[in-house]
Amino acid sequence: MTVRPERWDPLADLRRADDPPLDVLTSGRVFFDIIFTSLERMPRPGEEIWSGGLGSCPGGIANLATALSRLGLRTGLVAGFGDDAYADWMWNTLRDQEHIDLDSSPRFPRFHTSLTVAMSVGGDRAMVTHGHDLPTPLDERILQAPRARAAVVDLGGETGWFAAMSERGTALYADIGFDDSGRWDPADLEPLRHCRAFMPNAIEAMNYTRTDSPRAALRALGELVEIAVVTDGASGAHAVDQATGEECWCPALPVTAVDPTGAGDVFGSGFVLGTLAGWPLEIRLRFATLTASLAVQEFGGSLAAPGWGDISDWWYRLRARVRHGDGLAARTEARYGFLADLLPPGRVQGVRRAQATFGMHPDLR
Repeated sequence: MTVRPERWDPLADLRRADDPPLDVLTSGRVFFDIIFTSLERMPRPGEEIWSGGLGSCPGGIANLATALSRLGLRTGLVAGFGDDAYADWMWNTLRDQEHIDLDSSPRFPRFHTSLTVAMSVGGDRAMVTHGHDLPTPLDERILQAPRARAAVVDLGGETGWFAAMSERGTALYADIGFDDSGRWDPADLEPLRHCRAFMPNAIEAMNYTRTDSPRAALRALGELVEIAVVTDGASGAHAVDQATGEECWCPALPVTAVDPTGAGDVFGSGFVLGTLAGWPLEIRLRFATLTASLAVQEFGGSLAAPGWGDISDWWYRLRARVRHGDGLAARTEARYGFLADLLPPGRVQGVRRAQATFGMHPDLR
């Protein structure tokens, strides 16, 4: 197993000798993402247009795994990789650059990587994807992976291993995707009985609970799981922790969003870190909201996720604005003053963002 303790470790003071080797385990499908940005409009049939920006990055479950690892969590990923050049680049990027343990991820011969091309126009995006199902399922590899304190799981995927994972002491943090069928069957939430937390967005939460507001949905979900979180985009996030009796709402940070891809994964990663660290619920929400707001200001999914260097840079820039008399910055500083006790003691370099090529391996060193 590959663990690199030389990175900033926000849980260092809480670690014990008998801790599991991983903080978080996750599993899912990886995609190679190509993102065109700065398009004035979509091309018409038969037309070629040029974009002002281009990025490439590992996508799919790699968004979540990268966000978790960049926050200093010892992260394991169980995903199937092909044997083409895209898979080679993603494997090296995730393992060597992002410090993600891939020892439980298989490589399949004569299997090509799933690929998504995304085109961002006017704050929205259109996507074209191609891929195939894996030759074999990953259930056994998930259960054979190194033990983890937590696992971030998808209720819309395979759930048969949830019970076994929970019984061996791994706390499950669940999410769920948009239901294209429109049924929003509450039975889909049945696996929550194995989970500690559930983190849907407002549309998903209200539809599954048959409620008409994020707060009402939150309280309904709080009957099903210990920790419920409902994210509501620019309107902020709601959460309740039945174990501590805390319930709170956190406003969103006003930012100019470039690309929202992976923002939910980044939010969830910040919240998982805060829960493992034992932070109060309000601090967990504020930290998760901050990390998501930093992510949407960059294009790309996984490589838009902020690390501690990016969080530190944001904090130091904010304090500089306060010193220059910026009233809004002063109010923001008051809400995020807890960062002064969380940030690394020295300046940390920001992480690498999505680039326009996938071939430059020397960039990873």
